[in-house]
Amino acid sequence: MKRVWGALGLVLALSVFMPRVAEAQLSQDDGRVRRNGATLGQNYPNPFNPETRIPFTVGDAPTCSQPGKQYRVSLKIYNVLSDVVATPVLQGGTSGVAGGQPLEKIAVPCGEYVAYWDGKVQATGREAASGVYLYRLEVDGVPLVKKMIVVK
Repeated sequence: MKRVWGALGLVLALSVFMPRVAEAQLSQDDGRVRRNGATLGQNYPNPFNPETRIPFTVGDAPTCSQPGKQYRVSLKIYNVLSDVVATPVLQGGTSGVAGGQPLEKIAVPCGEYVAYWDGKVQATGREAASGVYLYRLEVDGVPLVKKMIVVK
């Protein structure tokens, strides 16, 4: 029980110490957050077991007023202790970028994309424990953060 309260306290502390990210994100009615031309959608399904997909856009997709511009994109999944749990892979997108690449500082053009996480911890290969996880998309150094829930 102490671990549950400790984890809850940590989540609340993170929400206090990360106001810059929270203030900069503009929530929309459809559950997406948008900031500086990047949009991060809610993972689906949520809660999930054992795998999930995370939709996101870069640039002003679908219009793409700067079609030749490349954006540096990273996506990481963290536990409530701020430890990196996994790096999802790019599943696909509207711009013809090949899927299967880990989303770690890759260059992609303007477009709509979907990332895939198999629910496994990167360091051990085991399934992630039930609980709350944060996923953080960074596009050209601009972060967007949302939470997801793993249920077993």
